[in-house]
Amino acid sequence: MDSYNITNNEQDNVDVGYLQINALSITNQIPIPNATIQIASSGNPNITLEELTTNADGQTDNITLPAPPVEYSLNPSDNQPYSEYNLKISAPGYEDAIISGVQILSGENGIQNIRMTPSTDPQAYNPTVIGGHTLWEFYPPKIAEAEIKPVTESGEIVLSRVVVPEYIIVHDGTPSDTTAMDYYVPYRDYIKNVASCEIYATWPEATIYANVLAIMSFTLNRVFTEWYRGKGYDFTITSSTAFDHKWMPQKTVYQNISQIVDSIFANYLSRPNVLQPILTQYCDGKRVSCPNWMTQWGSKYLGDQGYTAIEILRNYYGDDIYINEAEVISGIPASWPGYDLSVGSNGPKVRMIQEQLNRIAQNYPSIPKIAVDGSFGEATKASVQRFQQIFNLPATGIVDYPTWYKISQIYVGVSRIAELN
Repeated sequence: MDSYNITNNEQDNVDVGYLQINALSITNQIPIPNATIQIASSGNPNITLEELTTNADGQTDNITLPAPPVEYSLNPSDNQPYSEYNLKISAPGYEDAIISGVQILSGENGIQNIRMTPSTDPQAYNPTVIGGHTLWEFYPPKIAEAEIKPVTESGEIVLSRVVVPEYIIVHDGTPSDTTAMDYYVPYRDYIKNVASCEIYATWPEATIYANVLAIMSFTLNRVFTEWYRGKGYDFTITSSTAFDHKWMPQKTVYQNISQIVDSIFANYLSRPNVLQPILTQYCDGKRVSCPNWMTQWGSKYLGDQGYTAIEILRNYYGDDIYINEAEVISGIPASWPGYDLSVGSNGPKVRMIQEQLNRIAQNYPSIPKIAVDGSFGEATKASVQRFQQIFNLPATGIVDYPTWYKISQIYVGVSRIAELN
């Protein structure tokens, strides 16, 4: 299928989408300021449309780019529902990075994280090609499996409770492909990547929630049952649609999908008297049919009709399926206290957040440093708001569930880097 190329005759019918670019060092996740980014249409890669520079936090402003009409992503169509762009990123002391196939959807905010490799050779570069969306390009359909894995006494099941891992290891190929690379990916980043590969961010919010829950439950089943390790492999999950979900290195994710994942990342789907997360398989429902599984297009149409996420899921998986929450979240200093922190809050939880924000501010200098006094005042609110802006959370200045865990995630990352150095 051809890429969607914008011609003069199409200009009046074209929508716009948005893109923010974040440049980070691959070795220590430190943001890269003053990186130069050139943007070109994939259809005309030699013509630069925009040239941007990252700020002190390694980010660009949101830029507006042409996209196909939103209707193309709301029903199966012969028209490609996203436009595609190429990025070239240059920064002193780093290899040039080239990313081809950045997908822009009408009305949606794309987030492009670019991890750059330090280099003394300015001519070196590492190109990445982002493949087509699974609802547009053809990928192998899922090979059916039992949704609940048998628990034996062979020692294959090593967990006694559901744990959200800090990282998972993604094998970028089929299980038996020994040439495929393995990637260590933060769990939440993995879920955001897969959801952005497999559903459209233009779909109803309830549909996105339902699909994200299905993706998380499937993934946590792989984690809980040690499925691939029990078969002698050294990874958690694959990027093959025949076996698992599509995942792509450096895939553009979308802000609404990112925020939904951050708000429910510890959830999964359960059935009564079953300890393991349910292996919630699905198909597109257009090219492939899958009785007793959720279909992606079908879930979209139910969302259009006002179904909630759990109603969508029960429509496909049965009335006894329910949303559960993992008992343990790995790699965090402390669990969310169970209530929001905001102006007027006091105590050790506020002090912890203040300490973590000040440490993060060493890497992200636009976050204002604050007094560590355990009192949540206007200065702490301003620091929280700037953190939320950088990490694509609603900038409320309130430390709610997703903000607490995002601060924890970034704090652990920058602290661990400092220890390694």
